[in-house]
Amino acid sequence: MFVDVILPLPLDGVFTYSVPTSEEGRVKVGARVVVPFGRSKTYIGIISNIHHQPPEGYQTKDILQVVDFSPILLDTQLKLWQWIADYYMSPLGEVYKAALPSGLKAEDGYKPKTELCIRLAASFQNEQALHVALNMLQRADKQLKAFVDYLSISGWDQGSPSELTRDELLNQGHSLPTVNALVKRGLLETYEKEIGRLNHGGEPHPEHIKPLSPVQQDAFNQIQFSFLKKNVTLLHGVTSSGKTEIYIHLIQQALEQKKQVLYLLPEIALTVQMMDRLRRVFGNRLGIYHSKYSDAERVEIWQKQLSQNPYEVILGARSAVLLPFQHLGLVIVDEEHETSYKQQDPAPRYHARSAAIMLAQMFGAKTLLGTATPSLETYHNARTGKYALVELFQRYQGIELPEVQVVDIKDLQHRKMMSGPFSPILLNKVREALERGEQAILFQNRRGYAPVIECKQCGWVPHCQHCDVSLTLHRHLNQLTCHYCGYTYQVPTECPNCGCTQLQTRGYGTEKIEAEVREIFPEARIARMDLDTTRSRQAYERIISDFAAGRTNLLIGTQMISKGLDFDKVSVVGILNADTMLNYPDFRAYEHAFTMMSQVSGRAGRKGKRGLVILQTKSPDLPLIRQVVQNDYMGFYRSLIAERQQFHYPPYYRLVYVYLKHRSDSLVETAGIEMASRLRQWFGARVLGPDKPAVAKVKSLAIRKLILKLEMGLKMSEVRQYLALAQQQMLQDKRYSSLQIYCDVDPL
Repeated sequence: MFVDVILPLPLDGVFTYSVPTSEEGRVKVGARVVVPFGRSKTYIGIISNIHHQPPEGYQTKDILQVVDFSPILLDTQLKLWQWIADYYMSPLGEVYKAALPSGLKAEDGYKPKTELCIRLAASFQNEQALHVALNMLQRADKQLKAFVDYLSISGWDQGSPSELTRDELLNQGHSLPTVNALVKRGLLETYEKEIGRLNHGGEPHPEHIKPLSPVQQDAFNQIQFSFLKKNVTLLHGVTSSGKTEIYIHLIQQALEQKKQVLYLLPEIALTVQMMDRLRRVFGNRLGIYHSKYSDAERVEIWQKQLSQNPYEVILGARSAVLLPFQHLGLVIVDEEHETSYKQQDPAPRYHARSAAIMLAQMFGAKTLLGTATPSLETYHNARTGKYALVELFQRYQGIELPEVQVVDIKDLQHRKMMSGPFSPILLNKVREALERGEQAILFQNRRGYAPVIECKQCGWVPHCQHCDVSLTLHRHLNQLTCHYCGYTYQVPTECPNCGCTQLQTRGYGTEKIEAEVREIFPEARIARMDLDTTRSRQAYERIISDFAAGRTNLLIGTQMISKGLDFDKVSVVGILNADTMLNYPDFRAYEHAFTMMSQVSGRAGRKGKRGLVILQTKSPDLPLIRQVVQNDYMGFYRSLIAERQQFHYPPYYRLVYVYLKHRSDSLVETAGIEMASRLRQWFGARVLGPDKPAVAKVKSLAIRKLILKLEMGLKMSEVRQYLALAQQQMLQDKRYSSLQIYCDVDPL
């Protein structure tokens, strides 16, 4: 008997091992096995196939150990892994590494969480023996009191004993030596009990589901009807139209049909708010899964999903799509336009939205994509009939969309009327909102204190020695940081180029915005939400709960704050500089800018009254700015879709980026030209490049990029074959032995 095994290594294909006769009855597809690899290493692999066909050309090694009695990878999951590996041109081992928590990949990995419990020794578990024990302790007052307290708290004196932890006994004021003495005397004994790390959420309360408004009910009915004809439906609903309430009704309906639900969100920050809303209704039927959870917590969720009693609803970020499901019936991808759904580094560079649609298809389940600003690809699919389309253009309780006022900061700067990055009207409106007891949000999509420091005399700017980027000043740490490789540098006291001691900051990050706002509004209760302030799950939860409860009233943040957060009292939103989003060298720049500005604007005036958005820009006459002001998604879509068609971009063409990386810039340049030449033999003019990307060196590796623009009709299986062949031919050349080549399919 032989097994094909997936190993957690960036290598193509599976590896065949022989099964010792003694283990033949134990191996199962989806179970883990310990296998030897190379001369001395062992890995935990997962069986993907069992067969009796010996491989040609080499002698197989035996598996060393079968780890699982039952599979930890279900059949549908394995199919999804294979689809991700195939479609995104990534080794199956990379999918394995991304999907499984570390505790399931290591031989000594996961350890169940336990606590030390205490119980009456078996020989004293009757009334006569207890009297003997009490007599034994007559001269040991502390031990006697601890023993009597144990009997009382545990219920032995009532004849109905319950489990008691050692800590519970210690919390009655007894010392550890006293309790240990009772154990030593053989009166009590300690034992470890597995307690698990999962939050048990309480009983479900479906009665907490709010009734839908007539407009919401109509959208709900349309979604149900659309599911009779299509597997995927786009719910295009303006911000604050009550999409979440519709989701909750759909989830309840799926649960009544004994189906599981996967609810994907793009950001962990959103998960915090949504968790509270869903837990009130679904209680312990709800499980949460994302990267801010500890590895041990993720292992326990994984194991629960394989059990007889899995979570019926999973709420999570991108990686939740890789969890095991047994009877999935509905997938909801909220804020489907979000770029966070696309995994960048490391591989596999999958898009969770596409993977979720594929997962649902494998289960025969339905997928609902929800957003106020659909991605162009999704909206095009809905307009052309591939997906169903349901629209919801009325805000909940009829509240108007926010008023957007455009402020020309170029003109104000010329007239010297700006206070740093703030226009007079923005400061006035924020001040008025705070005085009324309302809240405000300031959006600046750049973290740190300042993106650049510069010598006032010669213009020298510090750059990262490993990457082709300038360094960002983080003043609270008093260091310069590279946002690409994470390397940190001391802030120089003088210019190394000319010796000048006058080094000035250029531009504004969220940290600097916060410092200036504290001076302007000393009475404000300010919070900042960016990557620097949300390193832990607790930090996310604290910032959001404080703002939601009104403990803070002015929130400064990066794009994190644009992603569907729901705060009742926000009446003013300030977009400090729209131009940083517009002037990015990427064909999606305008799409991302429109989406981000519309989403940030949607945080204003969600309950009770119309909100106000102050949009500061140096380009007030751009059509895109007008489209944001008028919330004109259709106008935006029409202008951009024509451009995409003309210049061969998605959704009319599929993009594949091919990256080449090497320490030598000249070698990677040569390799790029050669790779392009090989690909042009098959793809002709569809190949563009090689070019240097905007950031042409990261982590000491020089980078070149090739772009393939492929018509939608081309067979992707053949494209993959040719790309793999070209890569193989390149790496056979000794010059390129340490060259890195990888593909990014459907890049963002």
